[in-house]
Amino acid sequence: MATDYDAPRKTEEELNEDSIEELKARRTDKPSAVVDEDETELAEGYELPGADLSGEELLVRVLPAQADEFTCASCFLVRHRSQIAREKDGLKYCKDCEG
Repeated sequence: MATDYDAPRKTEEELNEDSIEELKARRTDKPSAVVDEDETELAEGYELPGADLSGEELLVRVLPAQADEFTCASCFLVRHRSQIAREKDGLKYCKDCEG
């Protein structure tokens, strides 16, 4: 957009008056577009916690623990042996559960 630098400039008061008048005009304007959404249609797309998923099938390949892995006795996560923080009574604990 080209700017005409020779055009008379408005003072700060004129700018404030314009903006106040514009705000008043906007306040009296009624919204022109009303969105009418069907709530039941929107709700069908949401997954709620505790929903019945008995008809769903998961295809996950489960591998047994490898030779260089252990299961933490506290959080029960399978970790690499480098994550062993301590052993107590034959149970291994990871660095995250050490504290």
